[in-house]
Amino acid sequence: MAVANWKSDRKENTLREVFASIPVPEGKGFWQTIRAFLGPGFMVAVGYMDPGNWATDLAGGASFGYTLLFVILVSSIFAMILQHLALKLGIATGRDLAQACGDAFSKPVAIFLWIICEVAIAACDLAEVVGSALALHLLFDIPILVGIFITILDVFLILYFQNRGFRKLEAIVMAMLAIISLSFGYELIVSQPEWGAVAKGLLPSSSILLDSKQLYVSIGILGATVMPHNLYLHSSIVQTRAFGDRKANAIKFATYDSSFSLGFSFFINSGILILAAAAFHVTGNQQVADIREAHQLLNPVLGDRFASAFFAIALLASGQNATVTGTLAGQIVMEGFLDLRIKPWIRRLLTRLIAVIPAFFVTWLWGESKINDLLVLSQVVLSMQLSFAVIPLVMFTSDKEKMGEFVNSKFLQFISWAISAFILSLNLYLLAQIFGFL
Repeated sequence: MAVANWKSDRKENTLREVFASIPVPEGKGFWQTIRAFLGPGFMVAVGYMDPGNWATDLAGGASFGYTLLFVILVSSIFAMILQHLALKLGIATGRDLAQACGDAFSKPVAIFLWIICEVAIAACDLAEVVGSALALHLLFDIPILVGIFITILDVFLILYFQNRGFRKLEAIVMAMLAIISLSFGYELIVSQPEWGAVAKGLLPSSSILLDSKQLYVSIGILGATVMPHNLYLHSSIVQTRAFGDRKANAIKFATYDSSFSLGFSFFINSGILILAAAAFHVTGNQQVADIREAHQLLNPVLGDRFASAFFAIALLASGQNATVTGTLAGQIVMEGFLDLRIKPWIRRLLTRLIAVIPAFFVTWLWGESKINDLLVLSQVVLSMQLSFAVIPLVMFTSDKEKMGEFVNSKFLQFISWAISAFILSLNLYLLAQIFGFL
């Protein structure tokens, strides 16, 4: 997979209907400029707190207490660095990651990477389907099988808002994030965690690598936190800003947006794990790793009648928010890799059906008790796909011929390749354990 020169000076942009549609003021102060750039980072952050995160974070907190907070911290730092590379690629080259792969690699390699990415998007969408169906069940007692099919309707809801302008779509995402944040803020207040133990959980523990169960959940957390399709998404949606030739300024402010947003997602993910540790692990309910069981136990364990309701509301907001990024990412990778453009509602419906079918049959054949296992598995699958997005991204942004003055510094190259090697090593280690080689 050697990097070649770009095949053309410029390709037609993905999401061309919103390309450079948001004006960026020139010569204005910090706050006016950052206001113009705020949005893409929050769109990306949505994928870092989707229902798949809930399953892995709940499993980690209930089973192992605060120990895996360190994994969430490291994963969030990885995410900030990798998303910085993604936005820099999009701004500096005018290409998103899918277009860059299609331009730099041979056709068979590009098609292989596209297939891998589609698998990742399907795994992510599976988590959104299951999470939203669970939330509908918890809030309105709708059977999960029925809820799975109801989620198909959000295809048209998301497209409606998308057609009303990208800023409106970003505003809806931010409003949903506010709901999630307020819900978990309330949950943390009533759960009264041991903050000394929380601080200790942010430090590394050898048990994470030595205990195969902790390692499995840790890789699930990594897959749920650093999501491969988000790298494709971010490299495209930063180009919705009309920054013109002011690329250095655009990269700086887009990085502010991204880092702040991912810091926010770190708070949410940590909040889920802390809640599970405080409510279940320390109260002798370590076996709780199921979202539905967690919802049922929150009220009696915490002694608060609103805890379960806020939990379910946040889950529904999380699932619906993540459908936005799934829609956009699917459109971006198909247009970028294959230069194939189909109507967004058809693309979204196909993506959703790929997720609905396995969710339906697993629930139908093995029962609703297997829903949580499906969520955790989807995040491990995401983690397995991650290297196929990260390695090309680091290659491109470290290539001076492609990036010019915006090429990664030697230090950033070292950090980026170290992150890539770490992610690849963890996944190989897990595969060796699964197949009995270790």
